[in-house]
Amino acid sequence: MTQQAFPARTDLPADLDDQVARALAEDVGRGDLTAALIPAQTRARATVVAREPAVLCGQAWFDAVFRRLDPGVDIAWSTGEGARVAPGQVLCTLAGPARALLTGGRTALNFLQTPS
Repeated sequence: MTQQAFPARTDLPADLDDQVARALAEDVGRGDLTAALIPAQTRARATVVAREPAVLCGQAWFDAVFRRLDPGVDIAWSTGEGARVAPGQVLCTLAGPARALLTGGRTALNFLQTPS
């Protein structure tokens, strides 16, 4: 059971997409050589699980990372922005092109971990 800790923000920064683009440019640069080894048609699933107690923040940035890499990535959130989460709690499940999941994983998690 999730407990609402803080109200979710609805006034996201206008430069959110620019922030994501800059983060991806820094983290990925000219491309992800490891992800390029995976056949383009390969699909994958991933689950994000909390490792410690937190207040969930950064969903919009997390989503924007994958939206920018491949709009075919589906993200199903199990809890909402501002909710208290416990260790071991599933935060979201992703499904889509494996290359996008691998390329965006670190950047997306950085956006989720830093404010949470």
